[in-house]
Amino acid sequence: MDLIRRCARIFDRVTVVVMNNIGKRGCFAPEEREKLLKKACASLPNVRTERWEGLLSDYMRRVRPGDTVVRGVRSVTEFDAETAAARANRMLNPEMETLLLPAGEGREWISSSAVREIASFGGEIRPLIPPECAEEILRRLSNT
Repeated sequence: MDLIRRCARIFDRVTVVVMNNIGKRGCFAPEEREKLLKKACASLPNVRTERWEGLLSDYMRRVRPGDTVVRGVRSVTEFDAETAAARANRMLNPEMETLLLPAGEGREWISSSAVREIASFGGEIRPLIPPECAEEILRRLSNT
């Protein structure tokens, strides 16, 4: 949410694209993630959400030509991975630009894995999740 809010201040319009990462098994299906994001972003009038099945480079070519992708990075390792992904996307779609923004101060350690682990041991995760979605997230994590 920090990245989305920052982008909402920088850009006239922001589209948060919910995609499926075949390398990860999340707690929420893409449709559920989009619903949660819509709720979390409701107070940001220039932010909208969409779902996309397929390559990000194809989405950018077909749906958002000329727009910029913004990705957050929390560490040097993530920076390297995101740089490689940006280069691959640019090879697939030469018109595509990617902007990498560092995580907000003190947020470098927050990840969905960390939130799930804290929740699984009964730790308090409310400061780490959007308050608008807290009940749904807590309910789901308590069932896993």
